[in-house]
Amino acid sequence: MRLFHIATDEEIRGGETTDVYFRRTMQVLRAKGLDRVRVVAEITSHSLPRGWPWGILCGVEEAARLLEGREVNVYSLPEGTVFRPEDAFGVRVPVMVLEGPYGEFCELETPLLGLLCQASGVATMAGRLRKLAGKKLLIGFGMRRVHPALAPMVDRASYIGGVDGVSSLAGARAIGREPMGTMPHALIIVVGDQVRAWKAFDEVIPPEVPRVALVDTYFDEKTEAILAAEALKDRLWGVRLDTPSSRRGNMATLIREVRWELDLRGYSHVKILVSGGINDENLRELCEAGADGFGVGTSLSNAPTIDFALDIVEKEGKPVAKRGKLGGRKEVWRCEHCLREVVLPLGRGPPACPSCGSPCSPLLLPLIREGKVQPLPSVEEIRKRVLEQLEKLPPLP
Repeated sequence: MRLFHIATDEEIRGGETTDVYFRRTMQVLRAKGLDRVRVVAEITSHSLPRGWPWGILCGVEEAARLLEGREVNVYSLPEGTVFRPEDAFGVRVPVMVLEGPYGEFCELETPLLGLLCQASGVATMAGRLRKLAGKKLLIGFGMRRVHPALAPMVDRASYIGGVDGVSSLAGARAIGREPMGTMPHALIIVVGDQVRAWKAFDEVIPPEVPRVALVDTYFDEKTEAILAAEALKDRLWGVRLDTPSSRRGNMATLIREVRWELDLRGYSHVKILVSGGINDENLRELCEAGADGFGVGTSLSNAPTIDFALDIVEKEGKPVAKRGKLGGRKEVWRCEHCLREVVLPLGRGPPACPSCGSPCSPLLLPLIREGKVQPLPSVEEIRKRVLEQLEKLPPLP
C-alpha cells in the first residue's frame, strides 16, 4: 500500500496517468491497424494566464525523459526560452514538435502536457517577480502550499525563472544549491522570548548561514527589529517581516518605519526581508518602500498553469489540422535582439525580424533523435539564459 497519492516514474512513463480516451483511442487504432500512422504533432498555447505578455518554457527535461526510448523525434524550444503564444503575425508559436508513429506517444499526451503546463507557469511567475524585483533577493518559500511530491519540480522551475534560492531541502538538491531560509515563529514561541531565540539561533547554527531575525511575533515590527539589532549587532544580516494580514495594515509603511528606525540607530547594514502574500501585483510597491528581499510562497507554487495543447498538423507527410489550427509542420524563427518570433512553414526562411530587421535564427532544436535524448543543459545554464532574456524585455506594466 502506498503512503502517499503519487504516481511512480514507471506509471507516468507507461501512460497510467493519461486520460482514458487515449487508452481507448489506442485500442481502436491497434484493432484497425492504424497505430503506426506517422504524424507530426505540435504543442502550442493560444494565450497566457491573466493577459501575461510572455511565458517561460519549463519542464522540457522531464518531457525528454518521458519520451526517451520511444520511436520519436522531438524538437523543442530550449528550456528557459521566453516565448509569446503568437508570433509577430498572429500565428501560434509551437514550443515543441513530435514526429513518429502516433501510437508511440498517444497515451503520453496527458502527462507530457502536465509536465510542461505547470512547470512553465511556475517559471513564468518567477520570471515576472524577477523582472519586478530587479537585483533584489528572491527566495522560493512555496512548499507548504503544494503537494510535497512536487517540491523538486516547483523549486527547480522557480529557480530557472529567476529566484535566487529555495527553502525546501529536496528542492535545493534538485538545483544543486544550499537551501535558503530564516526561522519560524514556532522557534520564538517554544524558546519563550524573542531575544533568547535569536541568540540561540546565533549560537547553534553554523556561521555561514545568514542571521535573519523574524521580528513580528509579539511586538510591533520596528520594536522587535531594534531588539534584534541590539542583540546581534554586526552579526545580524537582516530582519524578516511576516506580519499576518489581520495585523498588517500597510506593509509598505511598515517597511519604511523599520528602515528608518534601524538607520537612525546605526544599523543600516541590516536588510529587510518580507514574506507572506507576496505576488506580482504588490512586489513593485514593496521594492519602492525599501524592502531588500522577499520570500515568495503561494504565488509561485500555485502559479497559473500555461494552457498548452497538442495537435496533429501532418499525417503521412501531408498537412492536416482540426478547426482553429494551422496545418503543416512549421519552423520557429526568432530575433535575439528583440525576442520576436516568426513562424513559417518548414523550409521557408530565414526571415528578417519584423521589428528591427535583424536576421532571425531557428528556435526549435533537436531534443530527441530516434528515441535518444540529446545533451541537456544544466539548471544553471538554463537560468542564466532566462535572466539574459529578461534583461531584453520591456518593464512590466
